[in-house]
Amino acid sequence: MGTLAGVAKCARETRQAQALADREESWLRLDFERDSAGGRTVLASSHQEPPLKVVRAFTLEDGAALVHLHNVSGGVLGGDRLGLAVRVGPGACAQVTTTGATRIYRPRDGAGTALQANEVTIGENGLLEYLPDPLIPFAGARFTQRTSIRLAQGAGVFWWEMVMPGREARGEIFEYASLELRTDLLAMGRPIAMERVRLEPRNRSLRLLARLGAFRTWASFYICRVGVRAGVWLELERDLREILGGLSRNAETLWGISALVEHGLVARCVAKRGRDVLPGLQAIWSAAKQRLFGRVAVPPRKVN
Repeated sequence: MGTLAGVAKCARETRQAQALADREESWLRLDFERDSAGGRTVLASSHQEPPLKVVRAFTLEDGAALVHLHNVSGGVLGGDRLGLAVRVGPGACAQVTTTGATRIYRPRDGAGTALQANEVTIGENGLLEYLPDPLIPFAGARFTQRTSIRLAQGAGVFWWEMVMPGREARGEIFEYASLELRTDLLAMGRPIAMERVRLEPRNRSLRLLARLGAFRTWASFYICRVGVRAGVWLELERDLREILGGLSRNAETLWGISALVEHGLVARCVAKRGRDVLPGLQAIWSAAKQRLFGRVAVPPRKVN
């Protein structure tokens, strides 16, 4: 019995050591500044720790800087501790996207919940557009994301997130263990939105009508700019309701929109098919950017 106990202990220690070896702790820090001479935004500095990285910044037609987030490990693994810190300086405009969907993998035995922390600061009259591809938690995945966005006077943010149900082609629908998303938006130090989502499909089915029902994909889109008068938000909300009314199909896709306590709106969607979500997000973004900033929304170029 002593020998068997020793073997079992050795096996546990081996698994734990392997889990620690597989764990990544990484921060990607991006600092955007407005070039006063040229009027465009540049990636002034970056600090990169694998697996998260960016290769370079591209200048868009409107002078904004576009960067693509890469995860060179191919996805998020159990026990990973990943961080994204973005600072957008006064008057700067940055657009951040991903090179593909963020895949959350099943953890090894002994590995903890994967964590990603997003810390965003946007200076006076700055703008950040965060337009990632979907988040896809695979079977058995455990993932927590914590996002903090701080806005100065005149600062704006477009921040969307899409969550897919898993590898649908394999019949892997809502097979992940847990998914937790925490989002805090603060305008000049005052909270304007606090969202807490925790899903545990194995314990609490998402197929109930009180949750997702027949829908499989869901999305949230925060639209904010500090200091815009209340009348503009009312007009924008009305316009977006008209747009989303044409996109909602009761059996396939549902859209809704509501006002924050001040300085913004949030749009939400549930859909049976993920491909039906992105056109709606883009339509909202295009209308809101024109209304709030008087500028055209420029879709991010993708790179391989």
